[in-house]
Amino acid sequence: MMHSWLIQKGRIIDPDQGIDEIGSLLIREGKIVWRGEIPPQADYHVLHAEGLIVCPGFIDFHCHLRQPGFEEKETIATGTQAAARGGFTTVCCMPNTSPPLDNSRIIDYVKSLATRESVVRVLPIGCVTIGRKGEVLVPMADLATAGVVAYSDDGSPIRSSRLMHQALNHSRTLGLPVIDHCEDAALSEGGQVNEGVVSLELGLRGIPTAAEETMVHRNLTLAKQLAGCHLHIAHVSTGGSVELIRRAKKQGITVTAEVTPHHLTMTEAAALGHNTSAKVSPPLRTERDNRALVQGLRENVIDIIATDHAPHAAADKDYSMTLAASGISVFETALGSLMGLVHDGQLPLDTLIARLTAAPARLINDQIRGTLKIGAPADITIFDPDKEWVVDTAKFISKGRNTPLAGATLKGKTMATICDGELVYQDDSIKLTEFQKGRAA
Repeated sequence: MMHSWLIQKGRIIDPDQGIDEIGSLLIREGKIVWRGEIPPQADYHVLHAEGLIVCPGFIDFHCHLRQPGFEEKETIATGTQAAARGGFTTVCCMPNTSPPLDNSRIIDYVKSLATRESVVRVLPIGCVTIGRKGEVLVPMADLATAGVVAYSDDGSPIRSSRLMHQALNHSRTLGLPVIDHCEDAALSEGGQVNEGVVSLELGLRGIPTAAEETMVHRNLTLAKQLAGCHLHIAHVSTGGSVELIRRAKKQGITVTAEVTPHHLTMTEAAALGHNTSAKVSPPLRTERDNRALVQGLRENVIDIIATDHAPHAAADKDYSMTLAASGISVFETALGSLMGLVHDGQLPLDTLIARLTAAPARLINDQIRGTLKIGAPADITIFDPDKEWVVDTAKFISKGRNTPLAGATLKGKTMATICDGELVYQDDSIKLTEFQKGRAA
């Protein structure tokens, strides 16, 4: 039996409706049925949200759940539990699994597994090319029918301009974005960290910003020729890329872009001491790039924040920098690290929430989520913007404990996550009245 919930006296922020007010929300049968100050008489469970932010559930357009094929790194069960702990109610999983998500049969398998084992909504992203080999396009229409929300060979750039052109052309009729991991492999080959002072100090080959920017430029050039296509740039990491996307949008090119929490808040310095937990693709860049990315987010040049949650087993990082796997486990630290941008005045709180909720909902063409409208599905995140906590990877729900934030103190923490009216995560410190008749006290 589905519970009725009253989220009482929180600060309700819903950028989709332009709402920022103190009030309460009533949830019944999985939907938001009332918002106001004095709740109607009813029977409900009460979540006490005084001093907390109540907002739409976070939507992550880019994560790795690793299943099938890499269950030692993550599973749909553990990944979605970690997502719920981070405040995410919808996650879009990338297709670089084994086998990859390049046909309707494997898409159906992931959807079926998610129905049984996930605690939040899982939406699959299909490959662009068969086997992610960059040689032959997948049957894009078949994958759309199977339920993918986008196409990507993530982890591998689409090297062939001809194939990228064909994929973008199909996106015009299918109405789904083509996501590219923008990287000129000839420029990045052998690189481990950002090309600059840190790569010199570590004695490692660096990855220049041009490796990303040349591919961003190529993709934008292709998109300009295909009116009505939808190009999406994954994990933007350089100021140069931000400027290219800014110019493209002014020209009317249909392009969207994302940035990760780590590219907004960390720099190449995290890799000093050959710290493999900070090895990620694209690499962490400079403070100047950080500032440009934040500005792009403020201006809506960059549309959304996406985690690129990339969990690995400990053994995958227990190598030299040249052999260690790339990626950071992000679900459980995303909000805390991003709130640092709010606390130091770089990013307004409502902008941060918008880039995690309403904006990604538009990207996946979901018109009923990313909002707290009456009648909408009750996907809700409740967080304490001021709660300080220490990142203890031993307590992660995710199998991936690979993060350069281990031991760091963050300010901002998820207190509760509700997905389709069900409480899927609750912090020990949030006050819950198990059952209460009539008006809330």
